[in-house]
Amino acid sequence: MRLKRGLEARDPTRAPVVRVVVGLLLALVLAAPAAASEAHPTLGELEGEVMCPTCKTTLDQSTAPIADRIRQFISVRIAAGDTKSEIKRKLVLQFGPAVLAEPSKHGFNLLAWVLPFVALGVGAAVLAWLAWRWSRRRDADAPAAAGGGPIDPELERRLDDELARFDG
Repeated sequence: MRLKRGLEARDPTRAPVVRVVVGLLLALVLAAPAAASEAHPTLGELEGEVMCPTCKTTLDQSTAPIADRIRQFISVRIAAGDTKSEIKRKLVLQFGPAVLAEPSKHGFNLLAWVLPFVALGVGAAVLAWLAWRWSRRRDADAPAAAGGGPIDPELERRLDDELARFDG
């Protein structure tokens, strides 16, 4: 008789419940840094998420004077205790939605999020269809290529002569 170890030895019906609880606790622990990032953003985080209106690159890559002013604005807002969302909202009010590095996830901008996945799906489907079609065509051509059809008598005679000369 084998001894059971762990949770299943005590109560086999509790094991799935405990696994779910542990999974939820793990998710909460991993979500804490994201929540902290929203409440207490850093300049480094926001520099990668905000665009320079002049050179159209993120602030961490821009050396334009307006980028320096935006960095200074962000630093002041962080010191004032604003959240990441509040700072972004104030920047959008000043510079428009193009100041954000990632497009919004609603309206027409939703296409920027959905279209790449649609393109990947369509591309995978086309490749699968082409592979299926190619494999079916090759199966249909196989008997003819394997010698199933008649050979020209002159060609067969020349082949026999060559083989006889090779063997002899």
